[in-house]
Amino acid sequence: MSKHLRVILFSVAILLVMVPASALAVSSTNFYKQGGEVFDDWDICRTNAVGEDGFFQVYSETEFCPIILGESLGENTDKAYQVGQQLAQDYADIHQRAEKIFVFARGKVKYTSDADQFGFPEFAQNADELAATIEDEGFAYGDCEDYAVLLAVMYKGAGFRSAIVLASDHTAALVYLPKYNKANKILSVNDEPGWVWAEATGGNNPLGWMPERYIGKRLGFYEVEDEAIIAVEPPDKPSTTVTKGGGSTGIHISPFFSVLAMMWFLSLFRRRRRR
Repeated sequence: MSKHLRVILFSVAILLVMVPASALAVSSTNFYKQGGEVFDDWDICRTNAVGEDGFFQVYSETEFCPIILGESLGENTDKAYQVGQQLAQDYADIHQRAEKIFVFARGKVKYTSDADQFGFPEFAQNADELAATIEDEGFAYGDCEDYAVLLAVMYKGAGFRSAIVLASDHTAALVYLPKYNKANKILSVNDEPGWVWAEATGGNNPLGWMPERYIGKRLGFYEVEDEAIIAVEPPDKPSTTVTKGGGSTGIHISPFFSVLAMMWFLSLFRRRRRR
């Protein structure tokens, strides 16, 4: 190899190291922008959780509907649901199956804030987007609602009842395992005990570990139904590109949870004024 060629290759290598991850990332184009927010093929806002168009349709401290789940259920089932189905075939014991699904999400998704990954303060991914990235690259990046959505869909595909639980600063998945004895807390919803917290954002969390700060707190609950949402014809607007970068990992409080925290605070203030 000539000295000149070695210099060129070395220079290219240095440039690759110096180029930020977002510039080398794979982009998605099935989105459009309106009013400063990003919407997808189902007309769901990926950059806002609140309101009718929001990916979680949050209306109050306990009233919400994680509509983004419907992009991966029913007629829309794809890779995430299929992972659950495959694990159901591989593990007949329901407790072992539930643990394997949990370990899959915990091990294959690396916690990363949306700001670091997408450049938006908030950007929700559906379960199949995460599963497809895992299939292609061996792992994916996401934050707490991404973990929760992926787990809820995989559990549904594996034959479990699953749910999303919402706190003022966090969201997680629940799975119905009434005889599971490894959890630090078994939750009861509408007088029905047997719900187990699935908190996969920490690398060492076991299935059933519920953070103490949420025990006894007022939480929103939504049980997942295996129903699809219908894709709509998007408005006649130019598509926008959402670029995925790696970014740094770490726990961040997103604007989504800032809004929820404000809802919690206002409801507490209202209750105190009534006394």
